[in-house]
Amino acid sequence: MDITLIIIIVFGFFIFLSSFFTVKQQTSVVIERFGKFLSIRQSGLQLKIPLIDRIAGRVNLKIQQLDVIIETKTKDNVFVKLKVSVQFMVVKETVYDAFYKLEYPHDQITSYVFDVVRAEVPKLKLDDVFERKDDIAIAVKRELNEAMTTYGYTIINTLVTDIDPDIQVKNAMNRINAADREKTVAEFEAEASRIRIVAKAKAEAESKRLQGQGIADQRREIARGLVESVDVLNKVGINSQEASALIVVTQHYDTLQAIGADANSNLILLPNSPQAGSDMLNNMVASFSASNQVGEMMKKSKRLKPKIDHHSASQHQGPQEPEAPYLPETEL
Repeated sequence: MDITLIIIIVFGFFIFLSSFFTVKQQTSVVIERFGKFLSIRQSGLQLKIPLIDRIAGRVNLKIQQLDVIIETKTKDNVFVKLKVSVQFMVVKETVYDAFYKLEYPHDQITSYVFDVVRAEVPKLKLDDVFERKDDIAIAVKRELNEAMTTYGYTIINTLVTDIDPDIQVKNAMNRINAADREKTVAEFEAEASRIRIVAKAKAEAESKRLQGQGIADQRREIARGLVESVDVLNKVGINSQEASALIVVTQHYDTLQAIGADANSNLILLPNSPQAGSDMLNNMVASFSASNQVGEMMKKSKRLKPKIDHHSASQHQGPQEPEAPYLPETEL
């Protein structure tokens, strides 16, 4: 066989094979004929005329993501870096516009993101940027949709994924947060201390009240016991004075015995002569007698007070016969 024929057959075979091509899923292929748009082929096995038709390009129909980092200034003059993630895709029906109208879609999207973010962020303070990042993302998506729809692109979503202020600003914010938390801790500790003080004061007050009630009950029972002791001694022929002397002497020696029995007691000097009980009894009797005299004088003064007021009232009514002055001191 002639070598030329063999070359022609081989060349024809390769040309025949080049007539077939495959398109992957979620991809569109643009076919041109002599440099002019011919058709758009979708996924699967496709056929074109060799040496006449050619594949001009392939368009990805999957959702793509573009991360844009922008540095801008807030309303309170804080420089901050924002990372905006734009998720977009080419609509299958508008592959022609996406392929022929826009050459660098990433640069176009980046420009619109810069424009919107630098228009929105300077209106907000730093704290508001963190709180309203969703509003910024919505504004970016709205602006991109209006611009990119013309070029066959649709914006799926926009996200503000990172807000990074200057390191000094972040340190200051951390110090402010720490100081605020320390203030809250101090307030809670002060409130807890106040509650403990109030509870302790209430407990002490209740303790004092119970102690006073116990002392009062104790003294009441002691007085009742003394009365019963005097009654018993009177029944056996001992008068009240002798009974009081006996009780005083008995309590005196009981006290001395209790002091001597306590090993931890301090040194106390007390009269311990045979006349000690008698002296204490005489002093008690003298005190009772003086108290009785003072009580009688107070009662007599209360009885004389209405007469003196009546005498003063009669002087205001006019001249009357003089009365003899009343001298309670001479009676006493």
